[in-house]
Amino acid sequence: MRSVEEQQARIRAAAVAPQPVRVAISQAHGLVCAEEVISEHPLPGFDQAAVDGYAVRSVDVTEAGPDFKGQFGQPADFALPVVGEIRAGSRQPARLQPRQAVRIETGAPMPTLADAVIPVGWTDAGRAKVKIYRPVRQGDYVRHAGDDVRLGDVAVAEGAVIGPAQVGLLAAVGRQRVLVRPRPRVAVVAVGAELVDIDRKPGSGQVFDVNTYALAAAARDAGADVTRVGIAGSEVAEIRAAIESQVSRSEIIVISGAVGGSASEIVQEALLDLGHMEIGRVAMHPGSIQGFGQLGDLKVPTFLLPANPVSALVVFEIMIRPLIRLGLGKTNPQRRFVRASLINDVVSIDGRTGYVRGQLMRNSEGHYVVRALGVGTMSNLLADLAEANCLIQVPPETTQVEAGEDVDVAFLAQRG
Repeated sequence: MRSVEEQQARIRAAAVAPQPVRVAISQAHGLVCAEEVISEHPLPGFDQAAVDGYAVRSVDVTEAGPDFKGQFGQPADFALPVVGEIRAGSRQPARLQPRQAVRIETGAPMPTLADAVIPVGWTDAGRAKVKIYRPVRQGDYVRHAGDDVRLGDVAVAEGAVIGPAQVGLLAAVGRQRVLVRPRPRVAVVAVGAELVDIDRKPGSGQVFDVNTYALAAAARDAGADVTRVGIAGSEVAEIRAAIESQVSRSEIIVISGAVGGSASEIVQEALLDLGHMEIGRVAMHPGSIQGFGQLGDLKVPTFLLPANPVSALVVFEIMIRPLIRLGLGKTNPQRRFVRASLINDVVSIDGRTGYVRGQLMRNSEGHYVVRALGVGTMSNLLADLAEANCLIQVPPETTQVEAGEDVDVAFLAQRG
């Protein structure tokens, strides 16, 4: 029986990463950049006003303020004539003469000789003549060309996750398309004579196909591009055809309901010509019995998961989700772990790493606490998993953790 870590290492070694592709920047959100994007022009591309106000020469307004004296040494208002207005988007060159001001909008190009902007709130907002109540220094309230990104700078680095800010930066430097690591393609298949799709009414001894829907959602949540193949049937030829059709178009194949009994034998026979599959035990629970192998010329990683939805989702979380994250180019594919204090007792199986559903919270002091779900009930209750926001990880050498003890807890995706 392999340990969880040994099985994870075996899976990572078989990863098939999709080749980088060039996509429109509107389609790049959430993906990892696969190139260094070099700016071909500065950002901003010209000196521009950072606020609405008046473009001036800073040397002309050094006397502005309450201490300004008029012609006869009496307190007076400091004012400059307003000789024009520059709006954002203006393409008409403008030149400022000494002891003049130009009304200017945020983002508008600075006139020649102007080196600062007086915010409109520091003035009386005059049109022909503007009273100025405070001085400015050279460069105040001006965004200079290249302040954000200089010509030749790396705008978006290779390996960076492209979020909203990166999409905006790509647009700002004029990039229409960018090279990214695409979403790994995951095919999800179910086998079993007892399965019917949710648009049909189950007959005697039949159940709805839960796993392909749940596993497809989990794969999408991990960042994959998912094909839900659905129910492949229960005959060798049907299963072979369904799987073979996905080998050339997938980086990962997930088959549920195929790890024990006659179903396991049928699936292994169906996959015999496609590649090697191994079904065995991994030292974890739930989901101890699972299968893994590689199919086709590209040796596509393929998983055989239990029919039980909870076991299938836990195996997916521990074994398959990190593989998807690696395919996306993530440097840390694992969930974030925190230490939390248990609210109730947890029992685990000796020699296996336990993954117990839980609800992670903060107490009144701001410390993490966690309540184990499904305690004293069957471990296969899907309703409990739906209420969980974490998995409590119990070491293989531990059979019981008592309330008040600290445990490792992995965050699951946040709902809402």
